[in-house]
Amino acid sequence: MSRILITGGAGFLGSSLAEGLLKDPTNDIVLLDNLLTGDLRKIPGNDRCKFVQCDVNDRNALTSVMTNHPFDYVFHYAAVVGVKRTLENPVSVLNDIDGIRNFLDLSAKTGVRRVFYCSSSEVYGEPVHLPQNEETTPLNSRLPYAVVKNLGESYCRSYQREFGLSYTILRFFNTYGPKQSNDFVISKFLRKALRNEPITIFGKGNQTRTFCFVHDNVDTVIACLTRDQHINDVINIGNDQEMTILELANKILAVTQSSSEIQFLPALKEGDMTRRLPDNTKMRELLQRDLVPLEAGLQRMLADPLFKSLSDLP
Repeated sequence: MSRILITGGAGFLGSSLAEGLLKDPTNDIVLLDNLLTGDLRKIPGNDRCKFVQCDVNDRNALTSVMTNHPFDYVFHYAAVVGVKRTLENPVSVLNDIDGIRNFLDLSAKTGVRRVFYCSSSEVYGEPVHLPQNEETTPLNSRLPYAVVKNLGESYCRSYQREFGLSYTILRFFNTYGPKQSNDFVISKFLRKALRNEPITIFGKGNQTRTFCFVHDNVDTVIACLTRDQHINDVINIGNDQEMTILELANKILAVTQSSSEIQFLPALKEGDMTRRLPDNTKMRELLQRDLVPLEAGLQRMLADPLFKSLSDLP
């Protein structure tokens, strides 16, 4: 039996990971979340999954959890996320450094076998070359969110060198799915389209992204865990099919058969990188199957009752 801790466990990715891990009957899981952006409706209903409301930036609270429950693995997904939220709350973003230090220090002291740190494609900043490779692409973003993620990666490496704590750094690119909050691009566009409300795009919509369905993300992470691969390593997790935001909006209009209009807003002054494209060779080797195409992922998202519930749709 493995005992697993997931911080940010009431969020989109943390709760989705928990669902995947619970498919193995030998796993017991504890989810931590301060519920500032998490939602209890996302937490799996399972006797082997326990939820504790806790802020990982609070050393005493996290100590109580991690000393009373010896964990084999820890997934640190808790963070302030979202372009708008992170730009408007830079000090809160910087406070997440406390949580990174807390979970690593307690993991080292309590005998955790391996930690998984949720980093981000944002650490790459504006693209120097494409696709963005884990080993060769410089990390050049200066935004607080990306700086904190980069610092977290350095913390992982430092704790491994000094204390022998094994880690895997997960650099997530744009991921979407039924549990995603409404302030992220796909869930926001879908919600607007289903209500036939205007879809707003910053700038001309020429900025590109790739979109990874959440099951591809989760299956890759679990394969990395169960196969003991990419220990003390970094792995990009994201789709490699690049498209513009304008193309995404038109795809969603077509899938939903919406009458929404597309409206263009002034470009953001910062935080909206021109391109994103991962080298996902490591991910594909772990996944050992094709990634879910965007249209299929959108259809699966639309068919999920939880998406409608979280989006306040009839």
